[in-house]
Amino acid sequence: MTIRLALIRHGPTDWNAEKRLQGRIETNLSTAGRAAVAGYTVPSRLLSFRRFCSPMARAQETAQLMFGDGDLLTASELIEISYGAWEGQRLPDLRQELGEEMRLNEARGLDFCAPGGESPRMVQARLAPLLKRWAVMGEDVLAVTHKGVIRALYAWAAGWDMIGKSPDRLRWDAVHLFTVDAEGIPHILKLNESLVSPGETAP
Repeated sequence: MTIRLALIRHGPTDWNAEKRLQGRIETNLSTAGRAAVAGYTVPSRLLSFRRFCSPMARAQETAQLMFGDGDLLTASELIEISYGAWEGQRLPDLRQELGEEMRLNEARGLDFCAPGGESPRMVQARLAPLLKRWAVMGEDVLAVTHKGVIRALYAWAAGWDMIGKSPDRLRWDAVHLFTVDAEGIPHILKLNESLVSPGETAP
């Protein structure tokens, strides 16, 4: 059957503010990030969705701040994309250091991959069995996860090869809604439904 899937990115960290690639490195929400998440308001129609979360600390902390000690299941497939040897570094610095090698890598779109890391296509592949299980389960799902995961799933749903500009600009203080059909294929339902009050944005 077709289900609805709501995706929320974890709140801001210090490394987000510094624009560093976090990947699988454990980081906690920043002081500003915790304050931002504490102000999130989840649309009431989504509160009945079954809740899942990445195992990483920044996602777990976000979910706890948003939902308290309610039912929350951890799904390892929701872990952030691995940036391998690049974790902790900044993309502008890597572009300057690696030059043409980095340009050609980024031009690979879905197959862009850090040394020892994952490509977005690999992330899609690890999400596929999870989406199928959720579809079989037959319950709507709300998942707290990561930017790399949301972008990979969005690219799948949008048919975007991740080369060039994204068809849509995704906000990270918002919930992104998809449907998942009986085959486990995601389709865009509604993007960028704000979690913050008008006039406020996450840091």
